[in-house]
Amino acid sequence: MKEYRYITLREEPTLKDEAASWFHRKWGVPTEAYMECMNAYLNHETEYGWYLCLDEGKIIAGMGVIENDFHDRKDLAPNVCAVYTEEQYRCKGIAGKLLNMVVEDMKNKGISPIYLVTDHVGFYERYSWEFLCLVQGDNEPDMARMYIHR
Repeated sequence: MKEYRYITLREEPTLKDEAASWFHRKWGVPTEAYMECMNAYLNHETEYGWYLCLDEGKIIAGMGVIENDFHDRKDLAPNVCAVYTEEQYRCKGIAGKLLNMVVEDMKNKGISPIYLVTDHVGFYERYSWEFLCLVQGDNEPDMARMYIHR
């Protein structure tokens, strides 16, 4: 069975530029926005981190934690964001392992609960996330599902 490396960006800060570009390509959010959040994390201005899965040094999956993931419920913070796994690596438990890593890291820092916004139904429940409510995304016509991990 293939072994992947699961890391925080603090463990490999030299990946910052590559990670910011990778997330930008997946979500279309400006690279500068990712760089700003990642710099704050690397400079210990926030404990909201960035988490990556690597296959022989190549980023194949990742996610971050930010204050608000572009929705109207500013009281529901922090939010897991930018959850993505490259298509050929899906259904191997990678995203679940990263989600568990995020939850554990945040709890170790005294940050709980945490939230995430998604349109997926059924996936996050497998990792002990609970549907909380619907939220209005910034500039989005439809409501999105908000989950909580306690």
